[in-house]
Amino acid sequence: YKCKVNLTYILHISSNVCTVNIKNIMKNYILITILLCQSISSSADSLLDIYNDALENDPQYKSAEFSYLSGKEIKVQGRASLLPNISISAQTNWNEYYQNGNLQNEYNNFSTSARLTQPLIRLDTWFKYRQSKYLTDAAEADFAYSQQALIVRTAELYFNVLRAIDNLSAARSEEKAIKKQLDQIRQRYEVGLSAITEVQEAQLAFDLSLAARTRIEGEVYTAQESLNALVGREIISIDGLINDLNVSNPIPASKEEWARKAVKNNFRLQAANLRKFASKNNARSVASNHLPKVDIVGTQSESETNQYSFDGLNTGGAFNITVPDETQRDTYSLQLSMPIFQGGAVISRTKQAYAESNKSSEDALFTKRSVIQDVRSQYSNVITLVANLRAQKQAVVSASSALEATRVGYEVGTRNIVDLLQAEKNLYSAERNLSNAKYDYLITTLRLHLAAGTLAPENLVEINNLLG
Repeated sequence: YKCKVNLTYILHISSNVCTVNIKNIMKNYILITILLCQSISSSADSLLDIYNDALENDPQYKSAEFSYLSGKEIKVQGRASLLPNISISAQTNWNEYYQNGNLQNEYNNFSTSARLTQPLIRLDTWFKYRQSKYLTDAAEADFAYSQQALIVRTAELYFNVLRAIDNLSAARSEEKAIKKQLDQIRQRYEVGLSAITEVQEAQLAFDLSLAARTRIEGEVYTAQESLNALVGREIISIDGLINDLNVSNPIPASKEEWARKAVKNNFRLQAANLRKFASKNNARSVASNHLPKVDIVGTQSESETNQYSFDGLNTGGAFNITVPDETQRDTYSLQLSMPIFQGGAVISRTKQAYAESNKSSEDALFTKRSVIQDVRSQYSNVITLVANLRAQKQAVVSASSALEATRVGYEVGTRNIVDLLQAEKNLYSAERNLSNAKYDYLITTLRLHLAAGTLAPENLVEINNLLG
């Protein structure tokens, strides 16, 4: 394929031929936007183009963003329980008094009241507020990890397309080379220079290459649709990887140093630790429910009564309206409440809360060990892939030389058609392995940074510079 890979063209031809800081997150958005503007002149979609679209259109990432926005409100709600609570109420009543069926008196009563409550001593509420702070921070850490994971997912899907295209290109070349050998063997057979077994061997090799090419075509379709689903649109062409890829071992060159980075920076581990602290504060809040609670309460109430008296029929049924009766009352109090016995519910809820706190501690420990294991494994994988990539480059050179030697040997009669066909397969297999090794190295490098918590859009920019 060329540097600009037109997916529609390729598939058409194939079908016919074969502790988190949210400010840093916002800076990342700005960086990606600037880089996108710089690369907008390219007709093909680059890796940064795809990532920018994924930020706007990937449902999985948008779901994480809304979870973060929801988590931000937990802290606000927790703080609200420590602040004054003000409420007002009002009501009006119309009253009529009858005696022996005759209306004797009627009046209207209107009352209003306002109440202010300020928690003074509320340990349960204080610990709930601390829990809400940790939960909000955990939501922020989750969102940061989701952004990092999106970088890896984008790169994986992008390179899966390029990987499938490379494999398809190698499969086509292999099919074409074997078809050429088959035609030559048939011509030699027709003039009596080859046996029928050579024709059959070449035909078998061609049929197998045809089947492999057809299978890989399906992989190209699948990889492209997965990338389309990420951004919510059809991608016509993408930038390809340049042939000159320099690889190097991770820096720092110490597995334990990477593990220390992961313990300090991994957002998944940070979220687990924050939830552990939140769970501990929740347990303390529940355990504080049996302690006294003291509130400052102030109330003000006003009442107005308009009374009417009825003199009866002998006086012509006249009404007498009295002067409205107005009253006002202000009350200031210090209220104390303390539960004495609630059937053992407080003790039971306390035991349950501490059990959940212990569970969250174990979950955080499990996450820590998983993160350390992951970063160590990814570090070892990068080291292995660096060596493998260098070996695969040499394997392509060796396979090419072996093919030329086998071809010469076949022409002079020292090698048979099976040897020649196998040499052809070895060359294209080596090319496929080299291509796969390149993508494995790039993706594993991103996974290493993800496990260490150091992954940033700058890493994506470095890889994007390898595309063209």
